Amino acid sequence: MYLIIAYDVNVERVNKVKKFLRKYLYWVQNSVFEGEATQATLEEIKMGLKDIIDENEDMVVIYRFRSAEVFKKEVLGIQKGYCEEVI
Repeated sequence: MYLIIAYDVNVERVNKVKKFLRKYLYWVQNSVFEGEATQATLEEIKMGLKDIIDENEDMVVIYRFRSAEVFKKEVLGIQKGYCEEVI
């Protein structure tokens, strides 16, 4: 599946969330990550994020798609992250 994860967390947890998500997905913009993942990886991500965030104060939104081909992405301006693997 293809994931897009966006988050709005307290400034004291921003770097923890960013560092954690970089293990699994590509950073594409401030507080936004995306990439391919299995169901097991998604569960790992959700458990890890629950350990980091304060659910009474922070928000994480996870968009799930069957694949990257089911939506069209268009970037205007400078692209901050790079989403393709280099082989």
